[in-house]
Amino acid sequence: MKSSRFRRRSGWLLIGLSLLLHLVTIFAFSRQPDQLAAFTVVPIWIWGGFGLLFSIVAFWFLRAPLSLIITGIWAMTILLGADEARVITHVGKSAPRPGPVINVEGRRPVRVLTLNCNYFKYNGLSDPAADIRRWDPDVVLLQEALPQHVRHVADLLYKREGDYRLYSTNGIVTRWSIRREVNPQPGGIRVQQVTIRDPNGSEFEVVNLHLASAATDLRLWRSDCWRTHRVNRQVRMRELGIALSILAETSPGRPVILGGDFNAPPTDPIFSLLRADFEDAFTNAGTGWGNTYQRRIPIHRIDQIHHSRHFRTINCGTVTTRQSDHRMVITDLLPAS
Repeated sequence: MKSSRFRRRSGWLLIGLSLLLHLVTIFAFSRQPDQLAAFTVVPIWIWGGFGLLFSIVAFWFLRAPLSLIITGIWAMTILLGADEARVITHVGKSAPRPGPVINVEGRRPVRVLTLNCNYFKYNGLSDPAADIRRWDPDVVLLQEALPQHVRHVADLLYKREGDYRLYSTNGIVTRWSIRREVNPQPGGIRVQQVTIRDPNGSEFEVVNLHLASAATDLRLWRSDCWRTHRVNRQVRMRELGIALSILAETSPGRPVILGGDFNAPPTDPIFSLLRADFEDAFTNAGTGWGNTYQRRIPIHRIDQIHHSRHFRTINCGTVTTRQSDHRMVITDLLPAS
């Protein structure tokens, strides 16, 4: 009798916890208030995993249909709310392939690669720039790179015939020519902008971002954890706003490729600044597991490539390099005809 009473009470308690967690999750991820940034920095599917666990164990205790209904609600929430689930709609799309880019509709796409290289650790056993060379990119965006590393990537990829620019710990490398460089005034913001001219004489802007490092404190029982995440998000919002303001002032209406390490998942409110004028390459045509950090067990897609509507995404994917704690993102973009 006591065991039966315990099972019932435990089952209903777990159902209540699952429902409460679902309500908080739906509110937090749909509204994205800065005050709950510490909650939404954790992927929705992780919270969903806890919710599913509660409802499944509740069913084992109660055998009640309600727990199965809650399980189904959680499964649908994860399917609709998780960024990782969006690739389901890309069935049939191909991933980028190593080697030279393949023409599409009789025209050559622009291959773009971004990587936070975490200050490449060169040694006698491996050269991390070789991982980039396999993909034969036209434009490379590097973050956390030292000047000698950026030069080395340029020399290895393009045999001293390419071009590159450095700003702070960012680097842009291209097989084509850089015609102009526009950077913010000194002040710690890691935003780099250049104008690239392709062999056809067409020019486009490239913006390389490394926004403020993410807060990593997940001690949600502490008030300073919530404050740290709130302020951290606001700093990145300000930095991205500055980058877009510089772009609007210097290159209004021009084709733009914008990428790098945003230190924020795609569901973060900072990306509301991009939605009016930019498209996310992975959201458009990504395949496979798109998360980029941490390399071994990536749970966040913080490295991204966006583009203006002067381009169309052909494909997009992520690739592991053993010399960084991030995965690199590769996409082929077809310029508008």
